[in-house]
Amino acid sequence: MTKAERTRKFIIETTAPIFNKKGYEGTSISDITTATGLTKGSIYGNFKDKDELAAVAFDYNLGRVRNEIVRRSLGLKDPVEQLLVYVDFYGEVYDKIAISGGCPLLNTAVDADDSNPLLFARVCNAMLEWHSHIRKIVEYGIKKEIFLTGTDAEAFADQFVSLIEGGMLLSKTFRNRTHLDSNLLFIRKMIKEITN
Repeated sequence: MTKAERTRKFIIETTAPIFNKKGYEGTSISDITTATGLTKGSIYGNFKDKDELAAVAFDYNLGRVRNEIVRRSLGLKDPVEQLLVYVDFYGEVYDKIAISGGCPLLNTAVDADDSNPLLFARVCNAMLEWHSHIRKIVEYGIKKEIFLTGTDAEAFADQFVSLIEGGMLLSKTFRNRTHLDSNLLFIRKMIKEITN
């Protein structure tokens, strides 16, 4: 890794938690220079503008979540187990996510929907990928007769993602994880109801 690549990586890793906690609008260039110890010129020597830095910081934050879910999913063939990876993951890491500012997908969706088209497009794409992944797991389970024929995979994916993100939102808002825990329990019930 070159010195420039190391500097860029350092800036991303240092500012990603700030963007997640303060949001795009709430994070100033002064926050960025203070956290990194670098000058404004050095920041903009590595990134075109704040929009680009916010976008790659979002990718970094989301990547940390995705990578852990992928790691936990390796080798799993059973669609029930694949769905439960998400339930177990969010149940286990909620406290850590809450301390770091909350779910990067939810935070950024709310923060960037009207103010940053580049960032919002990344959020939309990430949400579509997650939704599509859940839908495909359910479709595979139907095909293998693990899940009931007639299960609406699209509606299941809608509910699955909404319950996790909604639970994260309520738990973060009320500083009480019971909202997420209740939703995760409901997802377990949903999975049982569609399983043969």
